[in-house]
Amino acid sequence: MPKDNSRTTPPTGRDALRQRQQAAATTDRRVTLAIRTAWIAGLAVIALLIGVTTWSIVGARSGNTAGVVAADGLVAPKPATDSGAVLIGKPEAKVTVTVYLDFMCPYCGQFERANGDALAAAIDNGTAKLEVHPMAFLDDLSSGTKYSTRAANAFAAVANQDARTGLAFSQLLFAQQPAENSAGLTDSTIADLASQAGAPADVVASFAKQTYQPWVAKITQQAFDSGVTGTPTVKINGQTFTGDLYTAGPLADAITAAANG
Repeated sequence: MPKDNSRTTPPTGRDALRQRQQAAATTDRRVTLAIRTAWIAGLAVIALLIGVTTWSIVGARSGNTAGVVAADGLVAPKPATDSGAVLIGKPEAKVTVTVYLDFMCPYCGQFERANGDALAAAIDNGTAKLEVHPMAFLDDLSSGTKYSTRAANAFAAVANQDARTGLAFSQLLFAQQPAENSAGLTDSTIADLASQAGAPADVVASFAKQTYQPWVAKITQQAFDSGVTGTPTVKINGQTFTGDLYTAGPLADAITAAANG
């Protein structure tokens, strides 16, 4: 008859000790595993928090294409002044040159082509800072495409990221200025010129949002309310410049005189 192995016999003292040791070892392993799991979970949470924080900071730095929300809810470019100008140059510069312009205005184009290089040089050497008021009152002269507003919005977007790049972009816009009563430059051409000036791709892509259109409309009316009657209107340290705006030399001489005065 086969032997029945289904019954268990009481363990000896040595067997009981071995079982207690095995049970204790199992318990220790479970505790160690639990502690290790908790550490790993804690480190994962910390890593996640660090990752989210880093992403937020990097995102804020690299994708920040919007300007500053003013008290009236409008988005203004970061270098904008309370008077509605985009400030370009060192704030401590002795001479302030203020220019009211419309990117469709042919006389503004003549002014830029005559004086753009001298203004850029005065800004770069710290002699002067430039206040640009990008007005948009000639939309009716662009066959319904609102070129003045589109160009001013693009200029504000570029200047928001970097004011000096905004100036280079402005010069390119005037170098290829469309004629009045034309459709103006296409959005694609405006984007290409902005890229050529050095604007980042995300800034160029933001043009379509027309983020600064309400601000442009506001400062256009604000300029007229302040007494501006046309473009270009140019001031040096707050005084209207009455010299020749369309020939190279007179404005540069006036800036030098103001710096030495």
